[in-house]
Amino acid sequence: MLGTFAVGKTSLVRRYVHSIFSDGYRSTLGVKIDRATALIDDTQVNMVVWDIQGEDDEERVLPAYLKGASAYLLVVDPTRKYTLKSAMLLKLIADREAGHVPYIILLNKSDLSDQWEMTETDLAVLEKDALAVLRTSAKTGENVAQAFELLARTLIESSQE
Repeated sequence: MLGTFAVGKTSLVRRYVHSIFSDGYRSTLGVKIDRATALIDDTQVNMVVWDIQGEDDEERVLPAYLKGASAYLLVVDPTRKYTLKSAMLLKLIADREAGHVPYIILLNKSDLSDQWEMTETDLAVLEKDALAVLRTSAKTGENVAQAFELLARTLIESSQE
């Protein structure tokens, strides 16, 4: 999970792994590691999810957290337009450290779409290289499981090629 400070990375992980949501906010320090299992076409996939601390200074993301990553979810908060620029910088860092691996962009907080600062033109930039761009809500659960499972399916398919 990559994204700047307070985009909802931890809330998305908690929604997927534990099926819970809390309005209480606690900043992740360093990295929090969770495990999840998904059943994809009769194949059990064991996932290790690294929820990496968000930073306002993207360069502070520790490269050691990214090395060896098989894929990632890049989280943007459309209610704060600057998180798009931060996400694009994090993508560059991930490309440098992990190589060109599959990733999905999550436009989190879809339940607050009336407060979005990003335009369709802003969002079009995101669709260039990403496997998918999904509108998610950790609060309602919208597209959360689908995001993790699409990434898992992609990894299964690429391992079979």
